[in-house]
Amino acid sequence: RRRAGSKGRRGWRHDTCPILTVIFLIICVVLTIIVLMQEGKSAGLGTISGAAETYWGKNKGRSMEGALEKATKILAVLFIVLAVLLNSRFL
Repeated sequence: RRRAGSKGRRGWRHDTCPILTVIFLIICVVLTIIVLMQEGKSAGLGTISGAAETYWGKNKGRSMEGALEKATKILAVLFIVLAVLLNSRFL
């Protein structure tokens, strides 16, 4: 017999699946927007000729483009981890 208020076989894992799905969808949208905001690699081809030691070349991590690249890497890792987690049989 089940007690009143018990969820039976449904536990905390089953309850977190919709939450993880919403987080996954938010990551998908934000990742798409961030990738579209980045400049193409062809825009930086002028630096091949030796102008790579400019101020923006040295401080790329502090620029907007560096921040977008870092955010892309972090969100891509979260995207992959959540995709694997949502497809696992443990949820």
